[in-house]
Amino acid sequence: MIVKPRVRGFICTTAHPTGCTAHVAAQFDVVGANGDLDTSVKKALVIGCSGGYGLASRIVLTEACSADTIGVSFEKPPSDAKTATAGWYNNVAFDELAAARGRFAKTLDGDAFSDEMKVRVIEEIREHFGQIDMLIYSLASPVRQHPRTGTLHRSVLKPLGEMLDMKSINVDTGEVNQVTLEPGTDEEVANTVAVMGGEDWEFWVDALRDVGALADGFRTLAFTYIGSDLTWPIYWDGTLGKAKEDLDRAASALRDRLQGIGGSARIVSLKSVVTQASVAIPVVPLYVSLLFRVMKQQGSYETLIEHVYRLFATQLNTGAEQRLDEGGRIRVDDLELKDAVQDEVKRLWPLVTSENIDEIADLEGFRNDFLRIFGFGFACVDYDADVDPTLGKDVETF
Repeated sequence: MIVKPRVRGFICTTAHPTGCTAHVAAQFDVVGANGDLDTSVKKALVIGCSGGYGLASRIVLTEACSADTIGVSFEKPPSDAKTATAGWYNNVAFDELAAARGRFAKTLDGDAFSDEMKVRVIEEIREHFGQIDMLIYSLASPVRQHPRTGTLHRSVLKPLGEMLDMKSINVDTGEVNQVTLEPGTDEEVANTVAVMGGEDWEFWVDALRDVGALADGFRTLAFTYIGSDLTWPIYWDGTLGKAKEDLDRAASALRDRLQGIGGSARIVSLKSVVTQASVAIPVVPLYVSLLFRVMKQQGSYETLIEHVYRLFATQLNTGAEQRLDEGGRIRVDDLELKDAVQDEVKRLWPLVTSENIDEIADLEGFRNDFLRIFGFGFACVDYDADVDPTLGKDVETF
């Protein structure tokens, strides 16, 4: 079949097999060009490994740290008539590229929130690793079925207390507009915390610790985004902010529980990136489009893989002095939050309109980054060629 992008609302319903492979390979190339790192991590588990920060971390661990990895994600496989999700193709490409480098890589597909997946992972660790040195928690999901209660929780992105009017943009049309968001209820806050807070991170670490699967000096990281005060009304001051507070709570609790093995637990605040989720969040596409234009003009822009490599090189490498904030979080969002960058974004914010968006913001770059998530927009790929969406694999057993 010939695969073209089909964008519907905030998602792309197709993914290009060859394009996704090219995307993963390009990230391996970037890390390889930047050189090896000495992080003392040789066996790692990545929860939420199929894209974004999680995939980038797994690539850095493999290519720069010579680590073996197990990854967990929940993706839809292809059929003869329909493409898989981009993450499914990413996982296939990653496993093959890791194997070509002589590294062990096993990717498990399923619900990372479930106790069953935790049991599967423990079995893999026992068989192949014995113990792990690092767990990276990079799970992004709008829903979670609680493994203990069976309750299905759905997260929402809403303000708290009163309605919020915010400047936003329609990514498809480029129309700059105002959106009004209703405040979240107490129940919606509780559901959002249940999905996006720190409980599942704790469940993972506790399950692994209880069976002796954590090596001495074990480190675990959970990724978050703090960002600029331009986006705080929807992040820190809303339902999502309550989930982030719970993530902070979990990090502190895990540090206490890991003392016996000399372990650590840190939240890492990373830069804004274009993801499937970010496109759907009011304000974020407009903020990111302005931000990326400013950072590119000032020479401080990083791609996602460059950013994650810098995390490992400057904050996780042996002997590195970590940049911690007052909450004990590792901060790698320093380039985004530089005064020169934020001052210019804030100057442009009230000026941007539908008429001048292409002049003062990088909306085209935002759109291109979005399509690349699904394997589109790579010069090395012939998008008019016929491709097998199954990659010639027996999907039922893969």
